[in-house]
Amino acid sequence: MDRRIERTLTNAREAALDVLAQGGFGAFTMEAVAAHSEIAKSTLYRHWPDRMALLSDALETLNLQPRRSEPLQQDELRARVIELLTHLASVLENSRVAKVIPALIDAAEHYPQVASFLHTYSATRRQTLVALLREGVTIGELPPDFDAELAALMMSGPIFYCRLMSPTSFPVARIPKLVDFALYRTR
Repeated sequence: MDRRIERTLTNAREAALDVLAQGGFGAFTMEAVAAHSEIAKSTLYRHWPDRMALLSDALETLNLQPRRSEPLQQDELRARVIELLTHLASVLENSRVAKVIPALIDAAEHYPQVASFLHTYSATRRQTLVALLREGVTIGELPPDFDAELAALMMSGPIFYCRLMSPTSFPVARIPKLVDFALYRTR
């Protein structure tokens, strides 16, 4: 893709998250994104049919989870879980994505399409961690009855809680302790 086009798309994605974070979902319109980004509204509509498509693309493009294609090796689970949770904590600490989470949660209470989007988006991203934990069960690093879904919720919950309900973010330095508690202390 042409670099100018990619730069325009990146600016539009960033502007979309900025508009949503600053004004909430009611202010999040294609017109507002066009004005904030100084990109023609017709250009936005050429790439995204509506604001939900733009939002989805912005979140997927600007918040890439660490992914590895090679299978999990013995004694690698802890490090890979720490890597995923460190990414989550870092993103929720101070990024455009962190700033839109409260607006999305508020909008999900009032707009069914936002609720559906947010729940699907969150579940899809959590599945990366769940799949990794299930792989840990498969290779014998975790017990056969290990509940990967519950563990994923247990580990991501404090990170979201600190972002949304406390004055400080979850400290990245505490993630190894969180992982050890969730994976190894509950046995």
